[in-house]
Amino acid sequence: MTKVLITGLNGFVGRALGVKLVDKGFNVNGAVRSLAPVEFPDAITRFLIKDIGSATDWQKALEGVKVVIHLAARVHVMNDAAIDALAEYRKVNVEGALNLARQSVEAGVQRFIFISSIKVNGEGTLLGRPYTAEDQPDPVDPYGISKREAEDALRRLAVETGLEVVIIRPPLVYGPGVKANFQRMMRWLDKGMPLPLGAIHNKRSLLALDNLIDLIVTCIHHPGAANQIFLAGDGEDLSTSELMRRMSAALGKKAWLVPVPAFVLEWGAALLGKHEMAQRLCGSLQVDISRTCDRLDWKPPVTVEEGLRKTALYYMKFNK
Repeated sequence: MTKVLITGLNGFVGRALGVKLVDKGFNVNGAVRSLAPVEFPDAITRFLIKDIGSATDWQKALEGVKVVIHLAARVHVMNDAAIDALAEYRKVNVEGALNLARQSVEAGVQRFIFISSIKVNGEGTLLGRPYTAEDQPDPVDPYGISKREAEDALRRLAVETGLEVVIIRPPLVYGPGVKANFQRMMRWLDKGMPLPLGAIHNKRSLLALDNLIDLIVTCIHHPGAANQIFLAGDGEDLSTSELMRRMSAALGKKAWLVPVPAFVLEWGAALLGKHEMAQRLCGSLQVDISRTCDRLDWKPPVTVEEGLRKTALYYMKFNK
């Protein structure tokens, strides 16, 4: 069976992907930043890679590997305190990714699956006008810019070397074990806190963890995936108000949503210097996954309802 290297194995997506690949019979290597005791299948061979950059040595982790799935990255950080944030993102997301890809070529790797971000397309869409893979990239923040630069560098390397590069741009990924803002939202809803989000009529694409994992697995061998860019999503877009109500239902709670107009929220957020938060809550960000589905003969196996239910069950089991 094909040998695969997963970078970022101990992350939110990496853990679930590692388990899935072992279940499907793949031979899995995983790059981790710490060898602290974590429950992984015994079949996964872990390699300690503390820092990812232009000088990282991947030789041992790449031995016998035919497919690399590059999840590890310097992720988007709100209120980043770095003096030169873009330079810091580039060290890991551009130089680190390209270094791994070059060493992958030398090691005989055939396919390199790069998990990018919908932020390469931009920060938001007009309602009903979703992003497509053919759109001209328009990243705004340092994270999105670094991901676009990494994509461009990897595609050039593919032309030069014959390495098959697959790029996946996910929007917000949720699922069992999700952290950050999504977990915070669940905590608010679980406590029955009143939220001024009952009159938000935007549309945002989300991606259940199970759907992302299934798409990645599909891209490992599918001939139509080579040297392509794929947008990912659940296939159903939700407004912020709809998401709150459905998540509350999954938690067995009743949402207490106050119908405050979006423009009022945006005005208040601007006064507090929280423009980015307002954009996420009130703005639209939709993706068109039709090309992904058509080219790969793929469809998201998990519905939004099922994805939210599984996320809620995990939260209630481990966060009470």
